[in-house]
Amino acid sequence: MESQYLRRCLGSCLKKGLAEVVEHRPADPIEYLAHWIYNYKRTLDGEQKRMLERIEREKEQQAALEELEMLRKMKEEELMIQQRLEEQRQKPRSVELTQSKKQTSGKNENEKTIAELTDRTGAPNLTRVQELDESGLSEVSVWKDRYYK
Repeated sequence: MESQYLRRCLGSCLKKGLAEVVEHRPADPIEYLAHWIYNYKRTLDGEQKRMLERIEREKEQQAALEELEMLRKMKEEELMIQQRLEEQRQKPRSVELTQSKKQTSGKNENEKTIAELTDRTGAPNLTRVQELDESGLSEVSVWKDRYYK
């Protein structure tokens, strides 16, 4: 039982340490072995610490990559939303333009029919009346003064 425990817990460490003692043949082999085991443990702890740090760095790297991917997807989605908004803005404009074209063409047709009606025989022949502003000036003269100076 005790030999199994020593093999399981100290097996490779003790083998390597005793091999070092045999190779160097120090004056005090027990003290040498104690220092060697202490350094071995410190080296193992350092390796484990570096391994844990490496694993942590890999996790952080993976999280950063996932975050970059999420940001890329969010940018793509934002661009799609902007395009849809622009399309929606363009639709009402195009609808407004077609409606205004229809309205202007409808106005022209209405004006033509009014003109046609007044050109008919028997239709009243009305003269054009200029309206005067409160100042006594006609709109045409005010408009000319304002824009043709």
